[in-house]
Amino acid sequence: MSARTISVDVIRIPTKGPGDVSGLIQLIEAGRIDPVSILAILGKTEGNGGVNDFTREYAGSALSIALAPYLALPPERVEERVAFVMSGGTEGVLSPHITVFTRNLSGNNDAQSVFADKRLSIGIAHTRNFLPEEIGRGAQLTETVKAVAAAMADAGIDNPSDVHFVQIKCPLLTSDRIEEAHGRGQRPVTTSAYGSMGYSRGASALGVAAALGEVKGDIKDDDILKRYDLFSSVASTSAGIELMHNVIIVMGNSRAAASPFVIGHAVMRDAIDTAAVIDALQSVGLRGEGSAPVAAGGLVNIFAKAEASPDGTVRGFRHTMLEDTDISATRHARAAVGGLISGLSGTGAVYVSGGAEHQGPPGGGPVAVIARV
Repeated sequence: MSARTISVDVIRIPTKGPGDVSGLIQLIEAGRIDPVSILAILGKTEGNGGVNDFTREYAGSALSIALAPYLALPPERVEERVAFVMSGGTEGVLSPHITVFTRNLSGNNDAQSVFADKRLSIGIAHTRNFLPEEIGRGAQLTETVKAVAAAMADAGIDNPSDVHFVQIKCPLLTSDRIEEAHGRGQRPVTTSAYGSMGYSRGASALGVAAALGEVKGDIKDDDILKRYDLFSSVASTSAGIELMHNVIIVMGNSRAAASPFVIGHAVMRDAIDTAAVIDALQSVGLRGEGSAPVAAGGLVNIFAKAEASPDGTVRGFRHTMLEDTDISATRHARAAVGGLISGLSGTGAVYVSGGAEHQGPPGGGPVAVIARV
């Protein structure tokens, strides 16, 4: 581990719309946030979370424009410095918001003299841009493995067991991208733009699993979206139209970190796994036994994945999320899991992302909690 101290801050900011940056600007102008130290921003926007959800790109563009003068960069270069991951869909009680992660590095590794235990650290990395025919296949998986390792090093995390959440923004296929591949004689993994989101999420998640040693042996192209016994317990992947590479954000605990936060996680086995959410809260000291409430002021945010169980049942009873042609299954799942987590945590401003292919067991998904110590 490098001889440096990593100081992290995490701030959750409510938003009034996808383009609302007023809360962030107010905190910057008040001196609460140093814009130069912003490393990543995760957001929930009120779009549909599908291929045509342009609220994600709108939010990212608004943040880039807002931060550009503070960073002395043109807006189009801000995303080279700050990792933006916007997740569309705030169904049910989920509330639109952004979570800002700042990081400062110092040359002296004096974290041990500040905290005896490991504290929250964060690291980021990017893959190269993918060709359309590489999305959802081994190339995307392999590049993700490398980027996860780079992000762990950036966070000062050596042990994979200290990684509690890996957020990835990944690309999807559009009709133009599919046509471009066909024009070069290449065959994309699917000709469905919506279907490509699952392949991209799945390949990226398996890249996390391989990088952290959660899956042993080679993972084949044919395993993606077929071998659901292969999954990561900490991966959260979200596909969007606004990029052609993967953005990787690793969150974990490190002895090199001198922050007043910790992160823990658990794995939901299905969409109604209350026990797993409680386990995640208890892992960071936020909930007592039984029905004791979340400790006031300690919760920073909760990050979770949600999906409709692919076998059409939840604990032996049939669900209809996969058969509803009016509302997509990912929207149903976000609303269900979002309501469960909100009820247990006491807030709807939580980050719940739909589409959990290879992110936890089928029908379930990881849930991570950041708390102030």
